[in-house]
Amino acid sequence: MDALAAPHDLIDWILRHALAQDDLGGLLTGICERLTARGIPVWRASLDLPTIDPHFRALTHKWWRDQPVTVGTFLHGPEQERDFQRSVIHHLLSRDLTLSRWRLEAGEGVADFALLATLRETGGTDYVMRLVTFGDGGSVVRGFAFSFATDRPGGFTQVEIDVVSGLIPALGLAAYRSSAARTAASALSVYLGPTAARRVLAGEIRRGEGERISATILFADLKGFTDLTERADALQVVAWLDEHFEAIGDAVTDQGGEILKFLGDGMLAVFPVAEVECSPCPNCEAALRAAEAAVAANEALNARRRQRAEPALAVDVALHFGEVVYGNVGASRRLDFTVIGRAVNETCRMEALCDRLGRSILLSEEVARRCARETVRLGTFGLRGVRGERTLFGLA
Repeated sequence: MDALAAPHDLIDWILRHALAQDDLGGLLTGICERLTARGIPVWRASLDLPTIDPHFRALTHKWWRDQPVTVGTFLHGPEQERDFQRSVIHHLLSRDLTLSRWRLEAGEGVADFALLATLRETGGTDYVMRLVTFGDGGSVVRGFAFSFATDRPGGFTQVEIDVVSGLIPALGLAAYRSSAARTAASALSVYLGPTAARRVLAGEIRRGEGERISATILFADLKGFTDLTERADALQVVAWLDEHFEAIGDAVTDQGGEILKFLGDGMLAVFPVAEVECSPCPNCEAALRAAEAAVAANEALNARRRQRAEPALAVDVALHFGEVVYGNVGASRRLDFTVIGRAVNETCRMEALCDRLGRSILLSEEVARRCARETVRLGTFGLRGVRGERTLFGLA
């Protein structure tokens, strides 16, 4: 009994694990295995945390006594919101509770919650959930939910529940550390792109820090957007714009490109090139495939739009290759991690010639030379604000 009343070694293990790694699945597995080794009959346990992510609202880690831990997600959306409203977690949140227990073998909760009904059907006898909040509500990580269940007849003893409850402060610190690190990486990746996010988190946060890189630059621009904003509701325009950027952006990321920013109705992306002398250049060809896929995906979106009697927006794409500076630029307290250089400016100016040349995709001479695809020379043109003239190419 003394071993149950003073689980200091478990707390020490939790804290050491949290210092060493951000693996919440491994943390949950380690806790449950150590509790069962102590004689506490944990049969199932879960650790759920809310996230800041445009795709899903929470992460869930589940452990079963005879199965490896699994990690899942709760997506955003009306159907998922309805499921959440019927969940055990929502039950505690809506009643401002931090602890609740259901004796499943007595039928408690099984008529109200699908999860508890399923657990009882598969042999569960007792279920306990703890909610923990971090700070006063202003924290980037709001809290977590921890549940544990058993299939032993009679359920948990109060001493066993107290032992697990004694681990909650240490578990909370571990969950907060891991979740804060993941949230920072996820949020920065969404707003900056994965490569820029890693560099910022690695400490590249001073204005003027950057490196020279060679890259294929892709600039895409939606035609007719300005006119559309004059005719349609602003929120509806934003929704349409998001659809176009999703179609175009997915084509870029699928080919390994990194989206740096959205500029009103335009998008700037790069395909960094490590081996400049390689010919044909795999990254240049990947950028060209991305441009073709972006135009095709946008055309398919426009076809669906027309069927719904909604406005369609065509897209033009320009590709150029050159040296750029990849790093921080901006004001002292508001920075942007992006690419700067003559090649970027030239790419944007090239796109303005798409309509004049009747092409959805334009290539600079540098890109055309570095790709194995057959191209046609369209002529030599002046670019606004750029000295000299540039020879442009299209796909044959």
